[in-house]
Amino acid sequence: MALRILLADDHTIVRQGLRALLEKEALTVVAEAANGEEAVQLARSHRPEIAVLDLNMPRLNGVDAAIAIRRVSAETKCIVLSVHNEHPHVLNALRAGVKGYILKGRAAQELFEAIREVHEGNLYLSPSLSKVVVEAYLNRVEIPEEPLSLRERNVLQLIAEGNSTKEIATKLGLTVKTAESYRASIMEKLEIHDTAGLVRYAIRRGIIQP
Repeated sequence: MALRILLADDHTIVRQGLRALLEKEALTVVAEAANGEEAVQLARSHRPEIAVLDLNMPRLNGVDAAIAIRRVSAETKCIVLSVHNEHPHVLNALRAGVKGYILKGRAAQELFEAIREVHEGNLYLSPSLSKVVVEAYLNRVEIPEEPLSLRERNVLQLIAEGNSTKEIATKLGLTVKTAESYRASIMEKLEIHDTAGLVRYAIRRGIIQP
């Protein structure tokens, strides 16, 4: 299976462990990213067949990174690693186009199988998550539509991570005025008018972790 893999996790030791696991199976890790934004840039330049993304990354979380990766490298299929087994996290990832969702405690045992299944065009979930998804379907659980654009969620994540408007502008290559405009738009759409409220919303929607 001569597949080219992109790894993204903000913990170096985790990336090293995953790389060793994949290379043991003769897979090629073409790039490693320490945050979601870097993962998108590397996907654009390397065009890997598979991107393995941590759900909780700085700058851009795994789900939003997967959406952005699909835009810059349509052939790349994304697998998310997460500690969360609650249905909102899983359903949000699936709705975003993620093709694999693995619980972190099972990554070593399941990652190679997930890569094989996803590469063949199938969906892969950690076995314990199948019940979660089926129960959510049977109970007709609905995940509220996200009112923010991908860029607005990116700005919101940076706000929630404690960045000032000027810092956000610098990190995203925007003018301060444009960053301020995004912040105002986010507040208007969410009807939230203080930073603490934005942080709570970001945590509630899984954009950042507390």
